[in-house]
Amino acid sequence: MPSLPTHLMLLNLIGGGRLGRTLVRAWRDAGYCEIGAVLCRDVAHARAAVAFIGAGQPTIALNALPAAELWLIATPDGAIAQIAAMLAQTGRPRAGDLVFHASGALDAGVLAPLADRGVDCGSLHPALSFADPQRALASLPGTACALEGAAAALPRLEALAHALGGLPFRLAPGGKAAYHAATVVASNYLVTLAALAQRLAGQAGLDADATNAVLGPLMRQTLDNVLALGPATALTGPIARGDAQTVARHLAIIDDPLLGDAYRTLGLATLPLTALPTDQKEALAGLLRGETNPQS
Repeated sequence: MPSLPTHLMLLNLIGGGRLGRTLVRAWRDAGYCEIGAVLCRDVAHARAAVAFIGAGQPTIALNALPAAELWLIATPDGAIAQIAAMLAQTGRPRAGDLVFHASGALDAGVLAPLADRGVDCGSLHPALSFADPQRALASLPGTACALEGAAAALPRLEALAHALGGLPFRLAPGGKAAYHAATVVASNYLVTLAALAQRLAGQAGLDADATNAVLGPLMRQTLDNVLALGPATALTGPIARGDAQTVARHLAIIDDPLLGDAYRTLGLATLPLTALPTDQKEALAGLLRGETNPQS
């Protein structure tokens, strides 16, 4: 971890929700910066955030924010652009200050009104759940942190990530949306996949406890294999073997159209991971698209 700055910079927080208050508390605990003001829509929320952080002046007025070298906008995504425009109108962030947000979906372009004034703009997104700030605070060390923005902002964002104990990495220019889509597929859609598998297990007569006992260890082991070996090597099952008859039997018993569509789509996405000959891949693709039926 890099050494701490000899001059403690001042940081203003706009948006004192779970994410904002957790990050700012971590930077304060690390001795990386001092806390200026914490701005929220209502003063009670601001005071609660300040109490959690252990420092800062609660406020509800943009014009009350002091001069600072660091500015974190941790509002909901839909408000970031408006906040950036309002901040630019106040003239409070100066040329050379760093203004950044922590959105997983938006990039630094949403801060354009500030960038136009010479402010260094970027984003820092820790790949972590902030549902419980106290638990998130303890989990920050070792967390991957996606960074993007102006060239002048990136080294400063890396220093902020290191101060959290995080593992910073830079996104390709314009890559924020793809990064966020990847996290959605890996996290949100994993939940959906588990729910679909549970529905099929229920169709087989398994109760909730039996379903969890079967699927839980299987999903954990598979994820471990993917991370250790890579998707192609970790892949097993009927599509990896080219077993069209088993795939056909699965399709025949799935009576829910949504679940059937998901099985077909996931099957088609799985085919490129296999080492099957081209003719077998094409046959399976046709089956999954509903074009062919294997002979039993």
